[in-house]
Amino acid sequence: MTQAFNESKNNWNTQLGKIRRLAQPFFLPLDQVEGWKFIWLLICLIFCVGGLVLVALTGIVELLQQFQPELTEKYLFGVVKTIQYIWSTWWGYLFSGLFVLGCGSFFSLRQQLRGKRWLHWLMLGIIVLMLLAVNGINAGIGFIARDLTNALVEKQESGFYRILGIYACCFIVALPIRVSQIFFTYKLGIIWREWLSNSLISDYLNNKAYYILNPNDEEQTDVDNPDQRITDDTRAFTGQSLQFTLGIFDALLTFSLNIIILWSISKTLTLSLFGYAAFATSILLIAGRNLVRIDFDQLRYEADFRYGLVHIRDNAESIAFYAGEDPEKNETQRRLNEVVRNFNLLIIWRVIIDVMRRSINYAGNFFPYLIMAIPYFAGEIDYGRFIQASFAFGMVEGSLFFIVNQIEELAKFTAGISRLEGFQSKVEQVNRNSNNRQIVNTAKNNSILVRNADLYPPGSKDPIISKLNLSINQNDKLLVVGPSGCGKTSLLRMISGLWQPREGFIESPQLGELLFIPQKPYMLLGSLREQLCYPTEESKFGDDQLRSVLEEVNLSSLLDRYPDLDIKQDWPRILSLGEQQRLAFGRLLLNGPRFVVLDEATSALDVKTEKYLYELLKKRDLAVISVGHRPTLIDFHTSVLELIGDGSWRLLPKESYKFEPN
Repeated sequence: MTQAFNESKNNWNTQLGKIRRLAQPFFLPLDQVEGWKFIWLLICLIFCVGGLVLVALTGIVELLQQFQPELTEKYLFGVVKTIQYIWSTWWGYLFSGLFVLGCGSFFSLRQQLRGKRWLHWLMLGIIVLMLLAVNGINAGIGFIARDLTNALVEKQESGFYRILGIYACCFIVALPIRVSQIFFTYKLGIIWREWLSNSLISDYLNNKAYYILNPNDEEQTDVDNPDQRITDDTRAFTGQSLQFTLGIFDALLTFSLNIIILWSISKTLTLSLFGYAAFATSILLIAGRNLVRIDFDQLRYEADFRYGLVHIRDNAESIAFYAGEDPEKNETQRRLNEVVRNFNLLIIWRVIIDVMRRSINYAGNFFPYLIMAIPYFAGEIDYGRFIQASFAFGMVEGSLFFIVNQIEELAKFTAGISRLEGFQSKVEQVNRNSNNRQIVNTAKNNSILVRNADLYPPGSKDPIISKLNLSINQNDKLLVVGPSGCGKTSLLRMISGLWQPREGFIESPQLGELLFIPQKPYMLLGSLREQLCYPTEESKFGDDQLRSVLEEVNLSSLLDRYPDLDIKQDWPRILSLGEQQRLAFGRLLLNGPRFVVLDEATSALDVKTEKYLYELLKKRDLAVISVGHRPTLIDFHTSVLELIGDGSWRLLPKESYKFEPN
């Protein structure tokens, strides 16, 4: 029993820690404010809003008493009496003290509220204010329901219609408040989602985290589907966080405003409700723990299924050439089967939880009748009091059973938190580890230097390259050769900074001075202009310059087909691989780096075009590192690095190297 309690406590603390890491930075800096201060400030928000409401309500009542005393006496007697009671007793000092304490707490953290964080708190305060107003109206409706019922029982027609008019006014006032609360909640939710998404995207694209977290071997990462975590999980987290936070605020306000009423009517009914709520909540929370794990798996399986369909769309032509519809269908069906299998399990547990929850809610309907029937039949309370007790019981019960009624959404929320916080932690870990990189990027580096570098593939104990020493200066031309699988592309990854040597070190030029062109060039989602300028800003190049470069790399036909440089197309599908490779050379000429790394970047071109493009590079006085298998490539380089395949290597002048016939 003790072990189970400790495990539950640890799980609870872990989840709270994850929520804090995700939620607090939007409102307060995570590294400057402890978690308890964040919780305290949320409580202080209620103090501040409650104090403002009390002061505003007091002022309104004073004005009405001066200008409309008869109206105030007739319809707001209960409100006036309550406010006078508060300010004439210690309650007034208590509320005033809490208001001052809340304002002081916000003032003490004013430095941490900069950067528009104060705006987030202001919007949250407006929402809480509207919740308080609606709950105040609901509490008043309990008294109205009492008087309305008594008027019906006693057949007081004039009094009935007068109270009914007040009842209608309450709904008229409450409607715009509730609508405004919904608007501000959605608005705060989209602001939070935008902020969190931008934060995750920024970290994800920093220090090559997107590359490290998406290795070729899927078994090397436990961060599946980063795209879903940034989009769907972020949207769900921000929306559900606000829903639960405001739901808790609403429950607290509802409880505070109705528990006194319920206690004044029947202490027995109040205590019975507390015991019943504690028992039922404990049972449902224990039963709901399985939902968290199942919902977590469901999110992952759904994301895998969607990614499989996206993969088919992105590789439609290749699949069509291979006539590979059957394998793709089998794999897609396998992923769909995982979704269906887990969802069937989810259905079972949702039904179990729903049956338990509904049984508890139905049972709760009998408590007011069972307990209040005795004093009613004894003549101790009238029927209106009986109705008011039932109304107050329902309001307090709803606040106490808030978690129970949200158990399924809470399970989804918890699963989403684990996925999103896990992704955030991995990205932050990558960025922290980047400080220990062995590559040194400095503006003074005019060469690529490799000293005693041992390169290992991820998860392997066998080196690809051992004790490599290499120096590539301006205007040097190096050709990297070797059998397939010997590590040529891995070497380029190391030179470009994507992989790190286990031993030794590398010095490379500053960012922007080295450009990598793979065998299949990267085509971004954008216009022809953006394709050419990538990754440089488009404003640096004029239309004439872009058209000149396209003609220079023998893509003038592309201008005939698409004279508008701002046209957006699915370029990987429209352009052949040879056209993509020539466009990549145009991109290279525009960016003008001092070092260029070519990984079989001319494999789809004929020998004549390949020679022409390399001549263009020669005219630009670039340092070139090439990987290729064609013997013709040796004419465009000054030295050859041959990788043997067992970690050994040879560096030779081009005159000393001979291509072996295939």
